[in-house]
Amino acid sequence: MATFVPDKMTVPVHVGIIMDGNGRWAQRRNLPRTAGHSEGLKAVKKVVACAAEIGVKYLTLYTFSTENWKRTEEEVGFLMGLVTRHLRAEYKFYKEHGIRIRHIGEISRLPQEVQNEMMIAEEETSGYNSMTVVLAINYGGRDELIRAIKRLSSKVASGDICEEDISKAFDVPELPDADIIIRTGGEQRLSNFLLWQSAYSELFFTDTLWPDFTTDDFLSIVDSFKKRDRRFGAVKNGRSNE
Repeated sequence: MATFVPDKMTVPVHVGIIMDGNGRWAQRRNLPRTAGHSEGLKAVKKVVACAAEIGVKYLTLYTFSTENWKRTEEEVGFLMGLVTRHLRAEYKFYKEHGIRIRHIGEISRLPQEVQNEMMIAEEETSGYNSMTVVLAINYGGRDELIRAIKRLSSKVASGDICEEDISKAFDVPELPDADIIIRTGGEQRLSNFLLWQSAYSELFFTDTLWPDFTTDDFLSIVDSFKKRDRRFGAVKNGRSNE
């Protein structure tokens, strides 16, 4: 664990992470891409524990996107199995850190075993309240918006709709806007992740591949976050640099 401990007043409430670079990490070592995903799980566990320790309340992990179905059948199958095994194996970890598990995304398209494990994990951890880990599985920001609008079809038809209505129609209605979005692996885009919730997120991009991402890296970003001037479109002292 790094020596830096952020001031509780500056800790972000909600952090979203695009965990990119597992496949490239493996390929650079002449390993199958699946080895990178296995190694990436180790980074997940360390960052989750670190986030819980410093007081982050929500951590959303981009686990499997709606576009990831385009990958090979072997890789998709491995990822689905990895999710299932990991959920089942980590109940002691969740209890130790007071972690509640939730999910966002269209769960009905997932293999039945994955659906079952997700529901069991959510039920088993429902009483924990230190931090909520939100797994974005078969998730896309556009897809979430479409499904929310369908739930609000009557309001849309009447024109009687507001931002709060849309937020309440999302998969996890209580999920606040993301304070920070982190993307590892060198790319600098959101890739359909938390499109609504990231309207005023502070974005942090790093070349570090996800399996190499450490708690020091995470804490450094949190430290940088507290130095950002967040105006949410407003001005300070009647002046704006925008």
